[in-house]
Amino acid sequence: MARLYIVPTPIGNLEDITLRAIRILKEAELVLAEDTRKTLILLKHYGIENKLSSHHAFNEHKSVHAVIERLKGGSTIALVSDAGTPGISDPGFLLVRECLKENIMVECLPGPTALIPALVNSGLPCDRFVFEGFLRHKKGRQTRLFKLAEEESTLVFYESPHRLVKTLEQFAGVFGPGRLACVSRELSKIHEENARGTLEELAGHFRSKVVKGEIVIVVGGK
Repeated sequence: MARLYIVPTPIGNLEDITLRAIRILKEAELVLAEDTRKTLILLKHYGIENKLSSHHAFNEHKSVHAVIERLKGGSTIALVSDAGTPGISDPGFLLVRECLKENIMVECLPGPTALIPALVNSGLPCDRFVFEGFLRHKKGRQTRLFKLAEEESTLVFYESPHRLVKTLEQFAGVFGPGRLACVSRELSKIHEENARGTLEELAGHFRSKVVKGEIVIVVGGK
């Protein structure tokens, strides 16, 4: 039966993949990858030989119809991103939506995503949280932050290394310099870091060092 599998992949440590995910990647007739070079490293690590095709933010609107037609023809396809679960700040939503419109079965496997370990590691309340992902760089950013300043649940953001300090300084200005937060980077990798403190302290901490890796910022609620 034709089916689209959403397959989470490790966010760093290649051991963080499920046995079921490995089986699906072996059995699928085609693996759609955000970056085929990165996915090839994972597949080779587990001895998986499968056909790869690019499916990323810059071509998904053009390629989605060809993928749908292949699924309608009876193919089984797996979708992966570079790291984590497709659709969470990565391509995936558009293809899932179109599959459901065409009554094509979609199955999402449970697996890695950076926001959960960062949230739990933070030491901040994680019973209720708001996931914002990557904030807009300009238009609407300030308005959104002032709205979030009144949010009582824990806030979770993604950010790029080169924008981290600027973002922490902006958060301190809007949420208050004493608001507790945690910055997690390189989760599950050798150089994993979870820096905890106030927004002001964290801005100072990262201002004095070169920041690398994927970043998750967890901020306490009001």
